[in-house]
Amino acid sequence: MEGQLKAGTVLTSESSIEYKVNSMLGAGGQGEVYDVESDGKHYALKWYFKHMATKEQKAILDNLVTKGSPDTSFLWPQDIIFKSYGESFGYIMPLRPKNYRSIVDMMKRRAEPSFYALCKAAYYLTNRYQKLHTIGYSYRDISFGNMFFDPDSGDVLICDNDNVSANGVDDSSVYGTPRFMAPEIVVGKAKPSRNTDMFSLAVLLFYMFMMGHPLEGKKEADIKCMDIHAMNKLYGTDTVFIFDPVNKTNRPVKGYQDNPLIYWDLYPQELRDLFTQSFTEGLSKPNKRVTEKKWLDTFANMMTGIVTCSKCGAEVFYDVKKVEMGVGHTCWSCQNIVQMPATIVIGKSRVVLQKDSKLYAHHINGDYDMDTVIGAVVQNPKNPSLWGIKNESCNNWTYIKPDGQQIAIANGRSAAIAKDVKIDFGQCVGEFK
Repeated sequence: MEGQLKAGTVLTSESSIEYKVNSMLGAGGQGEVYDVESDGKHYALKWYFKHMATKEQKAILDNLVTKGSPDTSFLWPQDIIFKSYGESFGYIMPLRPKNYRSIVDMMKRRAEPSFYALCKAAYYLTNRYQKLHTIGYSYRDISFGNMFFDPDSGDVLICDNDNVSANGVDDSSVYGTPRFMAPEIVVGKAKPSRNTDMFSLAVLLFYMFMMGHPLEGKKEADIKCMDIHAMNKLYGTDTVFIFDPVNKTNRPVKGYQDNPLIYWDLYPQELRDLFTQSFTEGLSKPNKRVTEKKWLDTFANMMTGIVTCSKCGAEVFYDVKKVEMGVGHTCWSCQNIVQMPATIVIGKSRVVLQKDSKLYAHHINGDYDMDTVIGAVVQNPKNPSLWGIKNESCNNWTYIKPDGQQIAIANGRSAAIAKDVKIDFGQCVGEFK
């Protein structure tokens, strides 16, 4: 694969670092990406096509390099190679490891994450965009091409950050990717912003969980020629959610759009409600779109609400709506009835209490830290039939029995799991259900 730069070319950045071009990795609408090397370390270099190497693009890069990345998950511009206007230029960013895969890989079964890894990837992805938005940026182009994940760990990486701009500032020629753009951008009534990012994020999340597009049902199947007019209608002026509870004119067509039909009922009502809000009210009312916090609360509950079917080993999600209605959980794979273990409810958080279950800092502090473990489900060594939660935090907990008796649970000690018993964690109280 040949590009604008030849292998062996040495380029000097604005920070006076030399990078040697090794090979071309790929190309897109704005330019080409190369594997480059400096001082024994490999990086990625995005080299713009001449017509895309504008003063406006250079100004965006200067700002991004100066302010720095909001999180290490972003393959952020960290150095610029620039000589003079009229010539092409590019920027240096971290190189994506080969174990990270795209959503397209997952849809084509080249990557098959567990439900837990999928929920974790969705959680991390949403959390990273939240960090970007918190510091005043909008991403502008959330889509398949700029998110990669590790199918084993759920870790995510976000690339193509060179179009990130201050929220509401129109200083880039990029307005989004077809099928991911908010309807108000498609019809030309809005510019990219945090609100339009939230729509694009919802579409990407829907693809991750349902393996299909939220607006592509019968209306898409009936289109004979997918030209610009058809796309504007389907994604802009005549949008209908494929699972709209009221308008059923755009349901997925069996035999053609099977994935959403297969996956929709596998997930808890909590997630389906967020997708419904995103693509009903959220289609025409940007301020009604699901916030990052709501997504994060739901993904956190899903991560700690997976039970393995005892018969076939499939992952089954705890669904609080089913519990409230007295409906049992059935394995989607073998139709076996899945017995749900006890749970602990802490505010908006719910953790299914089974072997290897963990309590994370987020459950106690509400800080969306789902990496720091503060408690773990353990067996009583003297009586393996008894289970408890071991305090792995730095704080004492208070165990509150139904009769009001209180017992201190210090670090390293365990609190027995028993119905209607509460644990005072200091900042909040959890109750076993």
